[in-house]
Amino acid sequence: MNVLERLKGYIEKEHLMMPHDKILLTVSGGKDSMLMAHLFAKAGFRIAIAHCNFQLRGEDSELDEALVRKFASDNGIPIFVNQFDTKTYAKENQISIQMAARELRYTWFEQLREELQFDRIAVAQHLNDHIETVLLNLSRGTGLQGLQGILPLRDRIIRPLLFLKASEIEYYVQEYAIAYRDDQSNFSTKYARNKIRIDIIPHFKKLQPDFEQIFEQNITHFKESYVLLQQFVEPIRNKLFQTTGDGWVVRKEDLEEYLNNLPLLYELFSDFNFSKAVLSDLQQAWAKESGRIFQSDCYNMLLDRNELFIREKEFISLDEAIITSETSTVEWKQYCFHAGVSTELTITNNKEIAKLDYDLLVFPLTIRSWKIGDSFYPLGMEGRKKLSDFFINKKISLFEKENIPIVVNGNGDILWLANYRMDNRYKITSNTKKVLTLVCKCD
Repeated sequence: MNVLERLKGYIEKEHLMMPHDKILLTVSGGKDSMLMAHLFAKAGFRIAIAHCNFQLRGEDSELDEALVRKFASDNGIPIFVNQFDTKTYAKENQISIQMAARELRYTWFEQLREELQFDRIAVAQHLNDHIETVLLNLSRGTGLQGLQGILPLRDRIIRPLLFLKASEIEYYVQEYAIAYRDDQSNFSTKYARNKIRIDIIPHFKKLQPDFEQIFEQNITHFKESYVLLQQFVEPIRNKLFQTTGDGWVVRKEDLEEYLNNLPLLYELFSDFNFSKAVLSDLQQAWAKESGRIFQSDCYNMLLDRNELFIREKEFISLDEAIITSETSTVEWKQYCFHAGVSTELTITNNKEIAKLDYDLLVFPLTIRSWKIGDSFYPLGMEGRKKLSDFFINKKISLFEKENIPIVVNGNGDILWLANYRMDNRYKITSNTKKVLTLVCKCD
């Protein structure tokens, strides 16, 4: 069976695409992606090429682009090229060059796919990439999920060359006289993946000449074990985790029976990337540290009195919004504030509305999250009260109070816990001549 027939067979076996689908090929100019482009063109699939010029290797980057453009022109394939200022992006976002290039290319690929209405994005990773990924994940302790390696299909991205070894790709580009360019950074062992490929895998091959085939079988076993495990875990996870408007909540009494089983706990929380060490801390804090927050790379988890609350980290924001004397509408997080000035002194009991004595205000007003030490004089109550105590009395969790708008006067006084309570000092009185009315609506 020739390589084109093997490609078609793999695509059908893994259900990567339909014959009529439009495929966006990501082509760097290296041997892997150039072979993929050659095979897809020979197969007669509906394709276009996307090429990223990261402007990191001077003239080499320009030569890569020229090669891909020539291939597309010679074969009558539409091509789209984007030149990125990768170094600036990495610096502005405080990430590595590799991570910056990854974010830039995948974001652009998806934007291009949507704009041009392509069905799939094809990436030219092969079997050796697959194996390297598993070994890399093994060294990082990602667990059974990471030992599945590279998935042939994930979301809209397909990897149709995963059935080919690197040595086979080398053979076929020579066989078909396919022009390509090597990226010299692929030969530097300062990168972990390259070190695995150049320094580690050759030792495995000395022990076992059929290393790739055997390791591919092991990856299949890992994947099957993971699927089997999920068949057990998923029903429990679906029962425990309830989605809310801003995250997830788990009732403590529902989780109690699984609490002491750390391996199961790890799998239940795997979607949120909490490590076993963090979950072990959760076990220790369970009955005695209400209010404690546990963190993964992307999520915060609050251990409250009766529930666990999970939120994406970016949900908690320190952004502030300003209300000037001219403001009519302003947004803060998921809230929209409408402001208006009048002489209407009628009192309202609507919790979404605050009517403030205009002459006591110092503009601009600020809308922000609460801060430790905040206090106010709640309307209808005696004396000053800390916001933290007010929240406790109202049984408001830490995650909830982080997202309650606090309207602050220009002199630092708190005017309104939006949708909860005004400050007594700024209410309408018989001496009030002008009123600022604030209406707070949640989107």
